[in-house]
Amino acid sequence: MDAHSSGPSDFEPDVRRSLRRLSLVIVGFCLLAVITVQPHAVRAAVDEFETMMGRKSDAALAVPAKVPRRAQGTLDAMTPQAQAELLLDESIHNEEGALEDLYARAGGWREYVQMTPKLSQELDAALNANDLQVRAAALDIYLAVYDVEKQSASVSMLDQRISAEPEARPWALFSLGALGNRGIEPIGVFRKLSDYTHDPNADTRAWTMESLAILGTNEALDPLLDALRNDPSPLVRDRAACGLAQSGMFTREQRRSAVPRLLDIAEDPALDATSRGYVFHALQDITGGNAGSDAKAWRRWWQQHGS
Repeated sequence: MDAHSSGPSDFEPDVRRSLRRLSLVIVGFCLLAVITVQPHAVRAAVDEFETMMGRKSDAALAVPAKVPRRAQGTLDAMTPQAQAELLLDESIHNEEGALEDLYARAGGWREYVQMTPKLSQELDAALNANDLQVRAAALDIYLAVYDVEKQSASVSMLDQRISAEPEARPWALFSLGALGNRGIEPIGVFRKLSDYTHDPNADTRAWTMESLAILGTNEALDPLLDALRNDPSPLVRDRAACGLAQSGMFTREQRRSAVPRLLDIAEDPALDATSRGYVFHALQDITGGNAGSDAKAWRRWWQQHGS
């Protein structure tokens, strides 16, 4: 960790703020919020998940067309911090060429970019962007800010931190999923995350749901669906539903591939009412349909409109 960068404990509140904005996006119960918690206050963060109610998400809107680049100074003359903040802002606003410049330069930012209020706000917006490439850029910047190298050794390091330091699990699980999504041992990351899907601690399982959604591989869908149906914690089921519906890094096609199993879960008579509501919201977000709170009506709708 470089001298000016925040330590791992400082990572937790920033990740919590951004992950809430990224993942609380299911209509009616997944909402955008910016919340500051003290380092290691995991229980307080979990409680906040359950109390967030508010506005409808716009995360399902189509990605707009590229717009012309705004006038700017020469990037090479800027500090890495200024480069990161400018290019992420331009990427969020879909300016032509910004993402390409960001990806070309992000690898050199790891020891020079730190979390600032401005960058934190931009990362919040990027992680909730409609464009998955913008979300991916935000993950790259998070890894750079917190000095997590994109290499296999970082996967092992994070796994050790998760195992040995329960208070580090939120940021370490987030980083682990981000590494896997950015192409660093995605299969190995999935296996490590799978080990925590049945952890005795509900907070850990909830953050594992977040991380699986960030990982975004086909294999990551199954544990989310299983948790939505079977996990005893309402918080974990909520996190799983959000991950399936709109948060994280799954593509539209991946989310739609989960619809048949979501329909099966909705029709299960043993399912509790809260979880069934999560399923209906997820179906609405994924498909754009609206068959209300009737599992059979959703089945008929999918037969007519699904593919």
